[in-house]
Amino acid sequence: MKSREVALASRPVGMPKVADFEIREVEVPNPGAGEVLVRNVCMSVDPYMRGRMVDRKSYTPPFAVGDTLTGGAIGRVERSNHTDLKEGEYVESHLGWREAFVASDRGLRPLGELKAPASTYLGILGMPGMTAYVGLLEVAQLAEGESVFVSGAAGAVGSAVGQIAKIKGCRVVGSAGNAEKVRHLTEDLGFDHAFDYHDGHLTQQIFEGAPQGIDVYFDNVGGDHLQAALNCMRPNGRLALCGAIGQYNATAPVPGPNNLAIAIGMGLTLRGFIVSNFNHLRDHFMLDMTAWITGGQVKYRETTFDGIDKAPEAFIGLFTGANTGKMVVNL
Repeated sequence: MKSREVALASRPVGMPKVADFEIREVEVPNPGAGEVLVRNVCMSVDPYMRGRMVDRKSYTPPFAVGDTLTGGAIGRVERSNHTDLKEGEYVESHLGWREAFVASDRGLRPLGELKAPASTYLGILGMPGMTAYVGLLEVAQLAEGESVFVSGAAGAVGSAVGQIAKIKGCRVVGSAGNAEKVRHLTEDLGFDHAFDYHDGHLTQQIFEGAPQGIDVYFDNVGGDHLQAALNCMRPNGRLALCGAIGQYNATAPVPGPNNLAIAIGMGLTLRGFIVSNFNHLRDHFMLDMTAWITGGQVKYRETTFDGIDKAPEAFIGLFTGANTGKMVVNL
């Protein structure tokens, strides 16, 4: 059978372009002994993938020019020669950016009976939701009654961070990129205060939402947001460093915060983390998040593109503010 997939045509310089990607058609073989044929239902595009398009050493190897990209995907087993994977079963894999593939059970995680639409296992019930969960509760050690600031708050991770913090009895402030996203945070998701980061001085805007300062900063943006958050921290505050989307497309080194010395006298903890280092908490996350969604305590939104040919456009949209909530490509 034929399948289309997306390869990296060239390494992006600055903001990625559609021309940096190539859509090509390949022949998918029949599954052999112990293998399954999976047709992807939906795939994820995530900001961290931009770092893998640069040829540098990191926590995960870079994509090679000419190779098919990889990323989170949910698929259905279409043909099976594996005793433990049944036809029609949904599986999670890291073999997105393609319509179909053949594989053994290695790297495939059966989802069992779906508790929500398949796409949610790429978002609120998947990596972004778990990133919010472990970053806030394990890395930042959130305590009841604290004040939390989250940047990139209307994205897949940030929106989950704010809602979990509200469940834990905290005051939540978020930044976003336009007025509609700000409205979504306060009116739909229950944030105590939100602001458009284009509208004024970041430090002042944070203090408007948390006059006594913040105990936890969940950083998705880096740069000027990190510097402003440092200005607003309370003694013994914690900063969970999740991402720095504000500098992923920079073509020259970006200066770090020039006020880092604040962390010394204030006794601050700055801790970076990668969600895959916390897989031992997956079962706890799934139980809690499923219950919160079912109980109406957590809401989610998705921005969708249809078709594998739209995957590059969806990915680029992550850096232009095109998404509210999780960006998903339906296949």
